[in-house]
Amino acid sequence: TTAPGLASYFGLITAFCLAVTIGTFVQFQNKPEAPPSSSELEKLIRGEEEPPFVESVKRFFATPGFSRPLAAFICSISITNIVGAFIDEVMERGGITDQLSIDLAGAGFEIAILVGGIIIGGYVDRTKEYKTVTLACLLSTMFVLIPLGLTEHAIGKEPALLIFALLGLGMAAGPVQPINAELAVDVTYPSDETAVESVQQIGGNLISALLVPIAALAAEDDFEFFKNTPILDSDIRGDVVLLVAIAAITYVFFSGFDAPLKRTLADCGDDDTCQVETEKANDDAPKLATLFKSVTYWWEE
Repeated sequence: TTAPGLASYFGLITAFCLAVTIGTFVQFQNKPEAPPSSSELEKLIRGEEEPPFVESVKRFFATPGFSRPLAAFICSISITNIVGAFIDEVMERGGITDQLSIDLAGAGFEIAILVGGIIIGGYVDRTKEYKTVTLACLLSTMFVLIPLGLTEHAIGKEPALLIFALLGLGMAAGPVQPINAELAVDVTYPSDETAVESVQQIGGNLISALLVPIAALAAEDDFEFFKNTPILDSDIRGDVVLLVAIAAITYVFFSGFDAPLKRTLADCGDDDTCQVETEKANDDAPKLATLFKSVTYWWEE
């Protein structure tokens, strides 16, 4: 935390950013000559043109099913951003005060988000179990949030439990973002993927920024439970109560998701399989699959 140390830190970050930027330029590729999927081929055949961004946003919110993955995305990014912003205070609650330990815990939290996104997101990409997995992640998020602000008076501070809860939060809350980014694109097909994800990022970062001062105020209050029972006497901080409430409300709202996966339906003929749930399919799905396969064969020829 000294001036020379900070200078070295920012110098290292700058060097890494420069290396990544150069690598991006070198590896950046042009649009593929042939559409990579039936859904992209259909958009090409139809001559789809993307409307202005504002018009796209109106169309998204008019699409059944869009608001629920948006809410899940906002919930996830808000929780991870707020926990990351107050990581020092979170660690100190559990008795971890060494700055290096706090920094390592924060790094572990970010790695857990990454690993969770790869593992759980990869599973959803194969199975299309968007709803089931999102609900499971939100439920898990509620449970692992509690130890981050809970103090059991009979036991005292529990650093190990705090670390495990923090890593569990990253694994549970982190994947909700990529999963629901894909879900929003799926239900709004054939809309522009970039516009869909831009709406989610803008909404998520805006809401999380507005929630930061609210969480800071809530952290000043503790809610005590079982005051008259010494062995169970405990308290939980207000900011954690706020985050648990956000996750719970999102869980209830998202549980009502029931919209057709339009892009998945369009792609279901690519490999002679269709992962879409039966109730999501419609009578035209087999015809579309046959059409896309025949057109793809013609394109390749």
